[in-house]
Amino acid sequence: MMFSYRQALEAVIGKLQAIARTPATESIPLSEAVFRVLARDILSDRDYPPFDRSIRDGYAVRSADTRPGASLRCIGELKAGDSPSIAVTPGACMQIMTGAALPEGADAVIMIEHTSRERDTVHLDRAVKPGQHVVRRGSEQAAGQTVLSAGTRIGFAEIAAAAQVGAANPVVTRKPRIAILSTGDEVVDFASTPGPFQIRNSNSVSLAAQVGLTGGEPVVLGNARDSLDDLRAKITAGLEADALILSGGVSMGKYDLVEPVLSEFAAEVIFDAVAIRPGKPVVFALCKGKPVFGLPGNPVSTMVTFDLFVRPAIDILSGTEPRPLPFIEATLTASLSEKAGLTHFLPAKLTWRSDKAHVSSVPWQGSGDVVAMAHANCLLVVPADRETIEAGEHVHVLPRDF
Repeated sequence: MMFSYRQALEAVIGKLQAIARTPATESIPLSEAVFRVLARDILSDRDYPPFDRSIRDGYAVRSADTRPGASLRCIGELKAGDSPSIAVTPGACMQIMTGAALPEGADAVIMIEHTSRERDTVHLDRAVKPGQHVVRRGSEQAAGQTVLSAGTRIGFAEIAAAAQVGAANPVVTRKPRIAILSTGDEVVDFASTPGPFQIRNSNSVSLAAQVGLTGGEPVVLGNARDSLDDLRAKITAGLEADALILSGGVSMGKYDLVEPVLSEFAAEVIFDAVAIRPGKPVVFALCKGKPVFGLPGNPVSTMVTFDLFVRPAIDILSGTEPRPLPFIEATLTASLSEKAGLTHFLPAKLTWRSDKAHVSSVPWQGSGDVVAMAHANCLLVVPADRETIEAGEHVHVLPRDF
């Protein structure tokens, strides 16, 4: 039975979680840690905030002294970074700026918009409650508490959280090394001039980009010719990495040699076809304890099958949970018809109108049309049980990361 894409995805995740080893670790500067995966928890070095902090410009007051029409005597001023040296006593207040520490005796802040001032006398137009416009010490993070857990992938917010607690050199997992091998006598280097019946190798560079964006370290092995000896040698080299991606050579043609060579290595083929378009003849195997992905050679197929099946594998090899596919719902702008029985992932354009998502398919000439994919910003999903979808219906789309 041919797998659906969800069954294939579950198979990849299940197999990888079963065989994945704990990745090696390294300590790196925080400035270089974006998109890396934490190997150790980061703990708070002190309470945050480390003092009762004002979150408004206004006056630090005793809430018991506040009411509409009340007048208080201003006894000083505090800005962020100042050390309060005098206490707020009954009938007094202190001007305070956002981010400043609340002085002793005060238990709230009244916003400056709700006051008027004549010299040192501050008139109030309302009362405030205890704790109003104040963030209490330790309410964001207590000393010794986990700020970021091992397995967290570090983004810009995580960088800020780590910086706040002084984690200057976090311990992260090493990037998994992902070998990339294209195949085919017709393929030449993208920087060279192809012959009349040759094509430039776009798959190696696009896969390297996708690997890098997913958090792996691409190891580009070049191109294997349509020869068992050459393919065997290059697959052997690729199995030195943490995972191997091949593009091309996975269909049913005479020179599609990937599966025959994998069988020589006693590889366990988990699936060699998935009910999707583009990308139906995708292969996933385990060979010498390493995951091997045989992706179809047409560039759009390669890109789609990477996103569906290789991305979660790289997450697991990086020491973190696989990220779910980020589907969103959008309104289809024009009706479309596709062959039933396959889940279609069509290059499409996602736009927003009045805060609502709309999507339209991009005209394309099939899975070799890489220019159409470059003009798309998402994949429009047509379920396997639908042949026609009318304009105005809601559909799922898978946005491109970059």
